[in-house]
Amino acid sequence: MAASMNKECDCSDFMKFQECLKTMRTVDDRIIHGLNTAIPTKLFASKVDVTETCKGLYEEIIQSHQARERAIRKCVTESGDIVMELSKQRDNDMDNIELLKDLRTAQTKLRLMKSEFYVDEIVNDRTFKAFYERCGTALKFPNKPRL
Repeated sequence: MAASMNKECDCSDFMKFQECLKTMRTVDDRIIHGLNTAIPTKLFASKVDVTETCKGLYEEIIQSHQARERAIRKCVTESGDIVMELSKQRDNDMDNIELLKDLRTAQTKLRLMKSEFYVDEIVNDRTFKAFYERCGTALKFPNKPRL
């Protein structure tokens, strides 16, 4: 899973961007399974150091969330730069229909990429909820971390 966290997302194509984020969300998608296999029931709890297991899982979750946020920010910045450049070109050539189409397409892509912040927030909340339900007693966290 660690390899998917260091992946560079292709910002030029929104579908590839979404596929990249989907791959990077593997930790979050498998959180319940990971918790169930890493943290035993009370009967077997003495055989595993739950605190260390939870700390390791917590670090993996944080790294995954930070990598996704960096990828989203990078692509939003790149798309925003493209929109700004096309807007400048459009200001200088108001009659160019192709340029207008390109600008609208770039603006739509930028909006879609920005919406991934909201999707990621929901995914992160769900992951932390599951994590705190299982590891909350082993680790004492004052609040959910702000990335």
